[in-house]
Amino acid sequence: MVRFILKRLLLGVLVLFIVSIAVFAIFFLGGDPAPRFCGKTCTPERLAVVKQRLYLDHSVVAQYWHYLHGLVFEGNLGYSFASGASVNSVISRGLPATASLALGAAVLWLLMGIPIGVTAATKPRSIRDRLATVFALAGLSMPPFFIGLLLLYVLFYQLTRHGLHWFPPAGFVPITQDPVQWFVHLMLPWLTLALVSAASYARLTRGTMLEVLGEDYIRTARAKGLSERRVVYRHGLRSALNPIVTMLGIDVGTLLGGTVVVEQLFGLHGIGQAALNAQSRGDLPIVLGTVLVAAFFVVVANIVVDIGYALLDPRVRLS
Repeated sequence: MVRFILKRLLLGVLVLFIVSIAVFAIFFLGGDPAPRFCGKTCTPERLAVVKQRLYLDHSVVAQYWHYLHGLVFEGNLGYSFASGASVNSVISRGLPATASLALGAAVLWLLMGIPIGVTAATKPRSIRDRLATVFALAGLSMPPFFIGLLLLYVLFYQLTRHGLHWFPPAGFVPITQDPVQWFVHLMLPWLTLALVSAASYARLTRGTMLEVLGEDYIRTARAKGLSERRVVYRHGLRSALNPIVTMLGIDVGTLLGGTVVVEQLFGLHGIGQAALNAQSRGDLPIVLGTVLVAAFFVVVANIVVDIGYALLDPRVRLS
């Protein structure tokens, strides 16, 4: 198992190295990068500082080495030439909100989607299966911004009109400051993301479980007299989790990279909103840093998925 994890970590490092080359090529080699990094309010003095800090008077190899050295050995994502703020500080301020939103929504959509999918698969073509299908189609047909606006109208506006101040409309409270308010402020954003994703997970779980429950070893387990609950959850669901784990790793990695629409809608001031504001100001260093952080989270999420495969199926460790 240790050897398997080390191989996946080394592969992840290689992927991040390739991503760094691709990002460098996109941001630095598409013409003179100095005006783009300098921003919309660039002055000749600031332009000269940009060229000096980015080593633009050196060769491309030297520029990339300076860029990679700052990332790997210093953990430095650069500085905003518009505001002078460190990109690390901008991302670290937005990371708690984005991480809270992504991880909380993931837990919620798993708690919603998997049981609905399992229930539909164990009773195909029943009323429960049809209701699960309606839930999945409704969730997949509505974009997150529409669900968010609908939740704000029903659970904030309408309840507030009747004197029930249960759900705040916007803002983020760190969990270290007030856990209760952290939970309350994130309920509507969590529901916005979870209702969309739970529909996908319900459909995926249903399809995979239907296939697994028709296998020979499931019929053998039933023939041995095992309870239906144990057959479904102990034998069936464990075998059906591999594609769900794959999808979860991709979804959580992408969400940690920045959930722009939901953060903007609920005023969470996360990584996605920071990148959107930086893009509107032409603040390229923050955009570049956000891209690298998003790539890092996607790679980490996929490594966790590979480890999850190994835990669910021992054959993966031997492959």
